[in-house]
Amino acid sequence: MNATDKAATDKAGRVAEVFTSVAGRYDLMNDVMSLGSHRLLKRLAANATRARPGQRLLDLAGGTGDLAALLAPKVGAEGEVVLADINAAMLGRGRRRLEDRGHIGNIRYALADAEALPFADGSFHAISIAFGLRNVSRLEAALASMLRVLKPGGRLVVLEFSRPPNARFRQLFEGYSSLWPLAGRLIADDGDSYQYLLDSIKAHPDQERLAAMMRDAGYAKVRFENLLGGVTALHEGRRAA
Repeated sequence: MNATDKAATDKAGRVAEVFTSVAGRYDLMNDVMSLGSHRLLKRLAANATRARPGQRLLDLAGGTGDLAALLAPKVGAEGEVVLADINAAMLGRGRRRLEDRGHIGNIRYALADAEALPFADGSFHAISIAFGLRNVSRLEAALASMLRVLKPGGRLVVLEFSRPPNARFRQLFEGYSSLWPLAGRLIADDGDSYQYLLDSIKAHPDQERLAAMMRDAGYAKVRFENLLGGVTALHEGRRAA
């Protein structure tokens, strides 16, 4: 195993540990860390899919189901949303949460690795991935896999932490986010996992670099919009028709 493969394997193992650990308090910690703003951001991401009745959508790294809950009414009874996650604990929590809220009938569930999606070519009209792309081990492989399962003309929507372009605001955010491991220790009794999440944000490509990677992977009409001053960004790309 070469150094690159070992690093990817190590990251995959660490991600599995982190999300198994935080699954039970994931929603509460999201509200704490984002001051509730993640709900609005996910609504913007759901709208960006341009989902319509009868379509088939993939919500990748779907976690506890926030986006799937927003997408299911958009595709209606004739459509389908596949909630997929690589982590069984997160997927199970998402399924229970959605079923408890009455979301049944047009949502199904899949344990799936973003780098090797177990779906046929051209399966989905749109794919959403919210705050999950930075956790994949091989970003290029994940982008290629998602492109493969999109239908011609289909849309990828990525909501992810990014880099505020304003230096002063970036410093303020870095100061605020440095408190997340402490919050994780006090609220979820797990500071280490939230230190990983903070480190993963710092390691993730910024807005321009991610857009370039999407173009290199073969996506067309790539664009992004900064949200919350660039703390997060919403990227979109299309599979050529």
